[in-house]
Amino acid sequence: MNRVLIVDDACFMRSTISMMLKRNGFEIVGEAENGIEGVKKYNELRPDIVTMDITMPELSGLDALKLIKKIDPKANVIMVSAMGQELLVREAVLNGAKSFVVKPFKEEQVVKAIKKVLSNN
Repeated sequence: MNRVLIVDDACFMRSTISMMLKRNGFEIVGEAENGIEGVKKYNELRPDIVTMDITMPELSGLDALKLIKKIDPKANVIMVSAMGQELLVREAVLNGAKSFVVKPFKEEQVVKAIKKVLSNN
């Protein structure tokens, strides 16, 4: 079973992603509400994949992505962004994000993005 870390400052979004992924056979090993916590939990848990919100307090998803990639250059991180954040998504991909999903999203989009990233490893 693939292990997932969900990083998003919105509790509702973490719950939504968690439910979607559990229904599709993924194990949620942790959740974080900001980038600092996300990096710390990545280091502790070493999940197979991370869903990372871009806009968060304390440490942005983009900065958290950079730190995670320093810890583990092979880390699988999928960025989750709101509409209108195309420049940030592009920067995230240039900094090692494997894919991205735009909010609002459908369950199959999230699952498909994760399965595609995991199958490319």
